[in-house]
Amino acid sequence: MGRMEGDRSRSVWQGKTIRLRVVEPADWEVFDEWNQDDEMARCAYVVPFPRSREAMKRWAERTAIQESEGDAFRWVITDQAGDVVGSINTHTCDRRAGTFAFGLTVSPPYRRRGYASQAILRILRYFFEELGYQKATVNVYAFNTASIALHEGLGFQLEGRLRRMVFTRGAHADLLVFGMTPEEFVTRHGEASAAW
Repeated sequence: MGRMEGDRSRSVWQGKTIRLRVVEPADWEVFDEWNQDDEMARCAYVVPFPRSREAMKRWAERTAIQESEGDAFRWVITDQAGDVVGSINTHTCDRRAGTFAFGLTVSPPYRRRGYASQAILRILRYFFEELGYQKATVNVYAFNTASIALHEGLGFQLEGRLRRMVFTRGAHADLLVFGMTPEEFVTRHGEASAAW
């Protein structure tokens, strides 16, 4: 039996106005466009060396069929129309310690619409309530004031400042480490039964 449109809201991966899905080969053009945006790259990680369009195509094709490595995974964030608005990925997943980290990027035209918040909350709820992790962390560069405000607004706690860990535009910047536990998540965002 096919899934009805109304059933999509019962999916872990469906937010109010977003959907998290796997990378598809056709997504290469969006990722290629993001690769050309130095500011976007600078806030997410580093400004990369240029990549050919063919290299981006091959990356998207490999990523689309790649099995996850443990619980490390990359999702594409889409809006209600199915347009790609961003990406979120988990990494440094340690089942023994119950800790994981994540990274996020949202394309400039789609910022400040709640897409980043919804994507983060989907991932946190899944990792805390389905996989049993006990701690999430995210690294934010000190010059990325929008990301700092986003994570503080979601209830992340500033756990540390690593001085002069980032180098870009000819200057060093600090790296801020934010964290959240499942208990803090539930206090701020409620139980699963009320949120899924």
